[in-house]
Amino acid sequence: MLSGKKLNQICEQRNIGDRELAGHLAHGGMSADDAAGAIRNWRRGLYKPIPTRRDVEHLAEALGVEATEISEWRASYRYAPMSARKARLVTAMISGRDVQDALDVLTFTPKRAAEAIKKVLSSAIANAEEQEADKDVLFVAEARVDQAGRRLGTKAWRAKDRGRAHPIRKEASHIHITVAEV
Repeated sequence: MLSGKKLNQICEQRNIGDRELAGHLAHGGMSADDAAGAIRNWRRGLYKPIPTRRDVEHLAEALGVEATEISEWRASYRYAPMSARKARLVTAMISGRDVQDALDVLTFTPKRAAEAIKKVLSSAIANAEEQEADKDVLFVAEARVDQAGRRLGTKAWRAKDRGRAHPIRKEASHIHITVAEV
């Protein structure tokens, strides 16, 4: 997947505008104006339209870099059965680390969330290897956990004094991990 931050950095270094890149990106069914609009969105971090592999290759060719230099790879685990607060403790340990170092940290972390986060990280690494990225220079660019609300089917109540009842909340979370080349 295309990285908006890396695209911005390379465009600023080489003084290349959106219109110049749009000429290389315009292909079947996409006009130059549509291509320029797509590039503006991608530089802002909005991925509409979603950049295809061919789009990334055309942009890399126009910028004179490898396609992996402007790419990042993501994986996510939606509705993971753990609270976001507890999972954030683990993702804070791996953010910014080399992927092999992050896998080692997760292997020896005694928290329950570490196993799920390790699987998501392994999936992101596999996505990168599928696109011919070099595994030795990958690092964890972003490790984020979002709250997903109460897990389905977990409505329960705990009896309290004077006839009251308090809900038992079993939370879920969304785990997102992004890896990129250095």
